[in-house]
Amino acid sequence: MRSLMTAATGMQAQQLNVEVISNNLANMNTTGFKRQRAEFQDLLYQNVQQMGVSSSDAGTIVPTGIQVGLGVQTASIYRITEQGSLANTGNPFDLAINGDGYFRIQMPNGNDAYTRAGSFAVSPEGEIVTADGYTVAPGIVIPQGARSVAINEQGQVQALIDGQTDPQTVGQLELSTFNNDAGLEAIGNNLFLESAASGAAATGTPSSPGYGYVMQGFVEASNVNAVTEITSLIQAQRAYEMNARVITASDEMMSATSNLR
Repeated sequence: MRSLMTAATGMQAQQLNVEVISNNLANMNTTGFKRQRAEFQDLLYQNVQQMGVSSSDAGTIVPTGIQVGLGVQTASIYRITEQGSLANTGNPFDLAINGDGYFRIQMPNGNDAYTRAGSFAVSPEGEIVTADGYTVAPGIVIPQGARSVAINEQGQVQALIDGQTDPQTVGQLELSTFNNDAGLEAIGNNLFLESAASGAAATGTPSSPGYGYVMQGFVEASNVNAVTEITSLIQAQRAYEMNARVITASDEMMSATSNLR
């Protein structure tokens, strides 16, 4: 019976749906996390009777035909990149992007990665780095003896040095944007890599046209909505149960057939 395999594909699809939802919920408090959504599409159809074929010598045609669907498959897992809420931390090296853009991170292998998680710190050498110690491009060093550090909306980093009355500009942060943010490749640790789907990175200054601005002392929270995710979880669970019922019903029908005398 086709219904056995059709319902099995439905159960597999809803299992994947639950896995995506569980990952969203697990990262509710992950800085800069962007929720994902599983998207599905129907499988091929088996043509028992082709629509549009002639049904008689009088020229009549079959208006609809008979097509039997064979189930569902995963089309994609789409990342929703809408802005998360901004949380005030008071830490001078916590930075949030209000608007479009990603911080560019220099990886140990020399490649560039990108992140919205601006929970930064200062290395022993005075360089602004991520929680894993990766350099925040273009590589800004805070001078030794700096009493305070200010980062304005345009990404200029200024430090007030002991013995000086005027702050000194020590660097300029950059942001990168992509034509298709959803096409970035996630590698964990709040980092993304450029891919053929995302397009090449366009680098610019914060607050310039097409780029967001930087907010010092803030971090961007996850954009996961707990109520929406729980609702989706219940729907996925019910869909899984209904597909399981189809398998049970198909099995009972086959059992009845095999017990015919």
